[in-house]
Amino acid sequence: MGSLERSKKKVQLWKKAAVHFALCFVMGFFTGFAPTGKAPGFSSRSVISSNTSSAATLHSPPQLHSSRNLISQQQQQQPQPQPQPRSSSGIQDPSSPDLKTEEEEEVVTGTADLGSKLKLTPRRLIIIITPTNARDTHQGVHLRRLANTLRLVPSPLLWVVVEPSAGKKTELSEMLRSTGMMYRHLEYRENFTAAEAELEHQRNLALKHLERHRLSGIVHFAGIHSVYDLDFFDHLRETERLGAVLSWCAIP
Repeated sequence: MGSLERSKKKVQLWKKAAVHFALCFVMGFFTGFAPTGKAPGFSSRSVISSNTSSAATLHSPPQLHSSRNLISQQQQQQPQPQPQPRSSSGIQDPSSPDLKTEEEEEVVTGTADLGSKLKLTPRRLIIIITPTNARDTHQGVHLRRLANTLRLVPSPLLWVVVEPSAGKKTELSEMLRSTGMMYRHLEYRENFTAAEAELEHQRNLALKHLERHRLSGIVHFAGIHSVYDLDFFDHLRETERLGAVLSWCAIP
């Protein structure tokens, strides 16, 4: 009885092992045909990583290409010097803009130099000598009219007025000070009975004053009754030789 039970237990163990082996074999056989879930995941990640690495390696060179393209575009935008038109004989065309600009620059510089020379030319000094007559009752009116005319003459102008000394401040000195002109007021103490002698003495006194102070210019003897046009003084400055221009003055 004991041997039979032992043999039955061994048979049952072998049956269990065979069933278990068959089940494992069947499971392994069918799982081999079924798609696995982990392997595709790893493969996709590996593919993605490989794609990203290849994309990184592929996208790096276009940055260099873009910089090169920018440099080439900047070089193309820069104006290139155009060749000057030349004739068949090899001489530059006179209608070229560069040649015209050079000629225009020469003309402009020439006119500028001419203008500077004209501006630097000083005007000549005009010296107006006016004798007076104390016996003329309207002398103040005539002198003021002459002063208003001389104020309109472009400078430089010197007005020399000669009168007998009165020993005090006269109306003539106040009038000369109010004109704002450059003037010289000369006085003398000599007494004269003849009007012509007194007029000659006044002129000589003014000329000696100019010689003493070394005043050089164009001298004009203007009487208190004289009437002038402003163009006269422009022509007076154009006098080339030294001299005196006399304006007749009648003294009663």
